Amino acid sequence: MKLWFIAALVSVQQVYFHAWGGSDEVNQYLRWAEQQLAAEDIQLVHVKVADISETVALLLRENQQQQQRSAVDLLWLNGENFHALKAANALRGNLSAAVANSALLDPSLGWQHDFGIATDDFELPWGVGQFHLLVRGLGHTNSMSPQQLLDYANSNPGRLSYPKPPEFHGTTFLKLLLLELNQHHGALYQAPQAAQQAQLLAPLWAYLDQLHPLLWRGGREFPASAAQQQQLLAQGVLDNAVSFNPSELTNAQRNQRLPATIKALLVGQRAITNSHYLAIPKAANNPEGALQVVNFLLSEAAQQRKQAADGWGDAAVIRFSHDNTPQHVFPAQAEPHVGWVKLLEQQWLERYQQ
Repeated sequence: MKLWFIAALVSVQQVYFHAWGGSDEVNQYLRWAEQQLAAEDIQLVHVKVADISETVALLLRENQQQQQRSAVDLLWLNGENFHALKAANALRGNLSAAVANSALLDPSLGWQHDFGIATDDFELPWGVGQFHLLVRGLGHTNSMSPQQLLDYANSNPGRLSYPKPPEFHGTTFLKLLLLELNQHHGALYQAPQAAQQAQLLAPLWAYLDQLHPLLWRGGREFPASAAQQQQLLAQGVLDNAVSFNPSELTNAQRNQRLPATIKALLVGQRAITNSHYLAIPKAANNPEGALQVVNFLLSEAAQQRKQAADGWGDAAVIRFSHDNTPQHVFPAQAEPHVGWVKLLEQQWLERYQQ
């Protein structure tokens, strides 16, 4: 009887974690995290979303309606999604003071700014992403210029593509081309000014006007996601896919999802590099449980498991006590300012999806 009474007093906290569900490695890692957190009386519920913008739209509606309790306890985000929630004052602040393991974070990774916007302790980094291509038959080089990529498309029509913006891999491909075609103009790292927008965007649209007719299905259709494009690469339909995870190719080849002939390639000399983050809505139903989950995910054990090739393969954001594991696989290129994202996506849709 006494044992039953004690057990009844133990309260299992549910934490609803909204996170992208499009990766087997991510999903498997979160299942491992669920098992570990169960020992801390936390039931982590992975709410799988196709794009975190769906959750951001929900939170903005809840915030506008002044709801006191949100359906979201924790979310995985960065870039324009963070910017929107920060601007709406919809996130819990002062996270570092409430998360002990934030003291382990590596300040050299530049996570204090997210797409040019100060994080201001409204989100904490969880991992590092670096944008690159997974390719078949694009020569023996480890990088190509936009012109060389266009030349390949011209010689091999129908063999290349990219995910349809505003899917974030597809938008990042546009950002990468924008930077390269403008020789990394300093204005791209600042909020867009009306006087410069047309000038800086013109080379991108001119390039895509040439590229699109040479793409898969004549540029009239695009893969819906990075996962779909990787399937097309595996099936031999395409010669390229896209990735933000420098370990994804190793994992895919180990699991025989991609053949050994596929390699990683940069467009330009550096990879767009950013941190991805964890944030807690101001109206979270279980903020204390969410803080406990964030603290666990930033622990040495969780970050080690995450960066392991058989765990997820996503780079760590903490400094380990036992080694100095490098956080970047490719030379790093900062993101353009978040303000360019909406411009790129709106104008791309207007030009190519009418």
